[in-house]
Amino acid sequence: MEDAKRGFMGTAGDNLITDGTGRTVWNLHAYGFLNGECPDTANPSLWRQSRLCADHGLFEVTTGIYQIRGFDLSNMTFVEGERGILVIDPLLTAETAAAGLALYRAHRGDRPVTGVLYTHSHADHFGGVRGVVTGQDIDGGVPVLAPQGFLEHAVSENVYAGTAMNRRAAYMYGAALPKGDRGQIGAGLGLTLSTGAVGLIPPTLDITHTGQTETVDGIRMVFQLTPGTEAPAELNIHFPDRSALCMAENATHNQHNLLTLRGAEVRDPRVWARYLTEAIGLFAGASDVAFASHHWPVWGREQLTRFLSEQRDMYAYLHDQTLRMLNQGLTALEIAEAMRMPPALERRWHTHGYYGSVSHNTKAVYQRYLGWFDGNPAHLWEHPPAEAAHRYVEFMGGADEVVRRARESFADGDFRWVVQVVNHVLFADPDHAAARELQADALEQLGYGSENGTWRNVFLTGALELREGSVGTPTATTSPDVVAALTLDQLFDALAIRVDGPRSWDADITVRWNIQGRDPVTLRLHNGVLTHVTGTGPAVADPDVEATLAEADLRALLLGAVAPAELAARDGVEITGDPGRLADLLGHLADPDPDFAVVTP
Repeated sequence: MEDAKRGFMGTAGDNLITDGTGRTVWNLHAYGFLNGECPDTANPSLWRQSRLCADHGLFEVTTGIYQIRGFDLSNMTFVEGERGILVIDPLLTAETAAAGLALYRAHRGDRPVTGVLYTHSHADHFGGVRGVVTGQDIDGGVPVLAPQGFLEHAVSENVYAGTAMNRRAAYMYGAALPKGDRGQIGAGLGLTLSTGAVGLIPPTLDITHTGQTETVDGIRMVFQLTPGTEAPAELNIHFPDRSALCMAENATHNQHNLLTLRGAEVRDPRVWARYLTEAIGLFAGASDVAFASHHWPVWGREQLTRFLSEQRDMYAYLHDQTLRMLNQGLTALEIAEAMRMPPALERRWHTHGYYGSVSHNTKAVYQRYLGWFDGNPAHLWEHPPAEAAHRYVEFMGGADEVVRRARESFADGDFRWVVQVVNHVLFADPDHAAARELQADALEQLGYGSENGTWRNVFLTGALELREGSVGTPTATTSPDVVAALTLDQLFDALAIRVDGPRSWDADITVRWNIQGRDPVTLRLHNGVLTHVTGTGPAVADPDVEATLAEADLRALLLGAVAPAELAARDGVEITGDPGRLADLLGHLADPDPDFAVVTP
């Protein structure tokens, strides 16, 4: 508690952060209830963690380094230079980032932003960039630094599977839950996601190797690349003139995710542990404080070395022991039940599963090495959920009988079994009122008992949707800026993902794009697959229609800003062949569903 409050300088006078229409995107006092005693509807350990995350305002980390905390899920850091400030990780949305910058300037003066640094490729660390700088600032020479591969991963993660991730993130962060002792009390890593405008300004300077040094506005930095840890593109930063170490999101005050519940690529705990060992060797002996883009810093060389070492041991233990049990024949579910952390680590609060968990992290390690199949032939070709549910319910004597017996299990406190068995009733008969109510009750009990913030949110959001219907997707990271950052290859790949395959089995459409200043690109829809080939050669089919145009016109068409029939009227566009084939091609694309069902079929 002392560390979380250390260096506090003040907070915003207005509790509400709003967008241009007056809509609230963040409420600084929404979590004031956490100052009270922990109720029976919350795990005391999670309540304590959330209370620590709820402190909001401007904090001094060390001389010349300041952090905004409690204004979003993540932290924003300011490092003072000779003329202005370097901004590290400008939060998720422009509105919260702008409010944080205004608070800093109220206490430290109206210093200009002279650099921006993204530590990694997750949206809560770059999405608010337009709240601290403009495109004109970047054109004027303000550099944007990021780890090598940042843009590719930031864009692909938020576009290719972005719709599904955002829908699941609504569960994971509980953004639609009421804030309170029976609702959302935090996510472990922070409180929740702000709901403003997500943006992206591409990097202008890549960090390509460990040991690379850069100076921005007189601020000397030494970098350590850590790909494949908490994000596919990530880095740590040492500030030698300030004896300060930024650990990005590689060492925070909780056990992190090896596979986030919203969905992502499985992370590698073996590599994660090795990079933490490397960070200790490179920087711990020359650092007096370690801070991150979530939570509060650790001060003192001995203390930060111990902290980093314990974080390292935690990820290494999860990796090694999962592999040990995996090689003894245990399945992912069995390993998750059997795994116990060493008592010396368990006694350290920063190893607790407030965000990641021992249970789902061990399953992630199993998935990384062996995939979804556990080797049991009975699990090789199972019925999908709804079809299986009808059979289960029939075998168990019908829906009413299942609900009657599940109520007995509920009375016995076996809530895990209740949600497992009543799920079959709901997938066989989603309108069964008694099943919906019992399932919601059981999910709430699991949520109330969870030490893990994201588990609590998932359970309680499921209960909410069973009672009130879909909560939707409050924050979408597939923003215009993110889409605009797609390369043409990525854009064509993103279109291919949207092809309605069965409806396109018999289609055969070829379009050639002669893009000014680039090699031609040929798109072909055939066998339900949209492929693209750059240049000419034997792999390129003869086109049904050919368009000569600027890249901006092509992007406008493919992103829906211009209708196919309007394309030919644009300046500089020439079309030969059958222009109707353009509309035919785009007509085979299906829109994603941002509101798909989760707790019902």
